[in-house]
Amino acid sequence: MARDRLQILISSVNKDPQRLLGGMNLESDGILVNQLIGDGAPEGITPGEKSCEIYGHSFLILNRKEQGVGLSRNTALENSSAEIIQFGDDDIIYEKGYAERILKEFDEHPEADILLFNVKAQEGRETYWNNDFSRVTWRNYGRYPAYAICARRDKLINSGIKYSLLFGGGAPYMNGEDSLFLHDALKAGLNLFRTSVVLGSESKGESTWFKGYTDKFFFDRGVLYHFLYGKMAYLLGFRFLYKNRKVFCRKMGFWKSYNLLCKGIGHGRRCL
Repeated sequence: MARDRLQILISSVNKDPQRLLGGMNLESDGILVNQLIGDGAPEGITPGEKSCEIYGHSFLILNRKEQGVGLSRNTALENSSAEIIQFGDDDIIYEKGYAERILKEFDEHPEADILLFNVKAQEGRETYWNNDFSRVTWRNYGRYPAYAICARRDKLINSGIKYSLLFGGGAPYMNGEDSLFLHDALKAGLNLFRTSVVLGSESKGESTWFKGYTDKFFFDRGVLYHFLYGKMAYLLGFRFLYKNRKVFCRKMGFWKSYNLLCKGIGHGRRCL
């Protein structure tokens, strides 16, 4: 059964935990790390931990006075215990039968340490869609969000892989923590595969990190590219911007955008 083998690890900010979990259509046990930031926490939610049952599934709720999505995901992973773990976000609604589909894919593919599933993103935020079952390599790992990732827990723990505390919501630099996590998984020799199996869909809402194609967007992307690509960061950063110049560089212009990205790469090399 799913509850014996699978745990979902959910990261959230300023949520009422039981109300959140009750609306996600969850079909396995899990861990919720709920970060309480600023004055936005619901009334009556205070730091601490407790266990509860949601639709017959056991959840450990960790309300923490801290911030950073990488820290949240690491905390959840450290407290997990199931054979298979699934990373989740607080804006995903899951389809009936998704948990059994996850386990079925792992049982049918013992060669896979990590599987990347389909979750329907809201319109305008799509970064990937899997149409087949295939190996994920250095050429195509960078498109996947955390909520696509399911893994064999012991493989992650034994490899020592953790989420970066530098990137993502609540961290010094903008998004990229998921790409960096998969980068480190490949570097550690884990076997990554994508699958066309669908788990659920993203509910509508505003992005917690994207505020437009600003100076910070390009600078932070440069910092990320330093960690992902090393000496190839300048070339691949140029290719990335040139390919998307009609959207990304429409207001700022290509060369100013690229200069900011290069400054970010240099900052990553010198300071981090």
